[in-house]
Amino acid sequence: MAAARVERGDLWKSNALSVQRRLRERFRVEVDRRFRRHPIFTDSYFASTVQRWLQRFRDFKRDSLPSSTAFYRKRVGKEINAEEESAILRMVQAVAVPVIGNVCHVFMNGLNRVQVYGLEKLHDALLRRPKDRPLITVSNHVASMDDPLVIAALLPPNVLLDAKNLRWTLCASDRCFSNPVTSAFFRSVKVLPVARGEGIYQKGMDIAISKLNQGGWVHIFPEGSRSRDGGKTLGSSKRGVGRLVLDADNIPMVVPFVHSGMQDIMPIGASFPRIGKTVTVVIGDPIYFDDLLNNEGAKHLSRGKLYDAVSSRIGHQLHQLKVQVDKLAQGIPLLNDGMEETPEQLVGASTQEPRSLDRFRAGFSKDGWFASRMRSFMEPTELMGFAARGLFMNHRAVETSESGSRRVGPLKAWNQFLEANVLSPWNYA
Repeated sequence: MAAARVERGDLWKSNALSVQRRLRERFRVEVDRRFRRHPIFTDSYFASTVQRWLQRFRDFKRDSLPSSTAFYRKRVGKEINAEEESAILRMVQAVAVPVIGNVCHVFMNGLNRVQVYGLEKLHDALLRRPKDRPLITVSNHVASMDDPLVIAALLPPNVLLDAKNLRWTLCASDRCFSNPVTSAFFRSVKVLPVARGEGIYQKGMDIAISKLNQGGWVHIFPEGSRSRDGGKTLGSSKRGVGRLVLDADNIPMVVPFVHSGMQDIMPIGASFPRIGKTVTVVIGDPIYFDDLLNNEGAKHLSRGKLYDAVSSRIGHQLHQLKVQVDKLAQGIPLLNDGMEETPEQLVGASTQEPRSLDRFRAGFSKDGWFASRMRSFMEPTELMGFAARGLFMNHRAVETSESGSRRVGPLKAWNQFLEANVLSPWNYA
């Protein structure tokens, strides 16, 4: 019995050695029971086979699909814009964009404080550029609600009512288009989907270029994502903005601006925006690329290098504006940077014609009602922002009298502020 068991053990051992020998001869690998090194990571026959298949897949992808490493000028036709130009979508946008834009304008200028430097540069580009000249605005990306809050704060209410000429913007499909409800909402407010990792030649970028080809306005964040440190640093500009500039039929006008303070209104992880904060915005001069495109050496540059040159110029301008806005946030005035020393606090009033006291008195003497006075003084959206500031920002007002100091309610504080700053000029009529 013992001899039989020894023979069977020797048989199993010989069979195992035979299997190992066959594996070694077939795959040219050595069976190691300790698994100190997996065969796939060795210079063996099996590893080389995997490498060959991977190389064949890379060759197939390079030869049959547009690669992110091969740059070219992709022409965008009008047919790609057919879905976005449907009559139903235009009707929804004509209602949703003005409503949300004015609500954001009231929130920023009524419940918060906005300081803007160089506002006329954006208004000139938006309202006075040639009809067929597209516009691209670029800015840093600090909070999830930079757009629409900052954009709405920079525009007067009468411009926000024109949905057709307002901006288009881009948003990641996994964030804004994750389900049918959010997809319908963001499409109604002129947001285009882009997929992370699909490169600069994807459909969302093509649609954005088609909007530029129609003379439209596209706002983009060149960094490609939000700041990871709450806006303390500014990331590098990606090639996508270079493609928007170079692949459009007409070279767009590019207006940069940098803002600070949105990290306080919408901190990382917050679900709702906060009130009582200050946002500072510095708008720079338009960026031109004539010297880059008309240069003789540009004809010999690859498309990818041209994209990089455009994006680096935009990024350099944004970094310069970032230095300026950081100085303003620290209370350091800009005296030698070509900016105004005092910001335009009331953004909506900066593009309106000045109104004299005679016009106020004419409006007052016509029917003598308070509503007529306020209609003559400001637009309804500005009135709502003014009222919101009076109600929410002056809730700790203190009234001083002969009997001492006592706290007053928000309604009374707002009424006192209204009489002192708005109604007092009419009392001298």
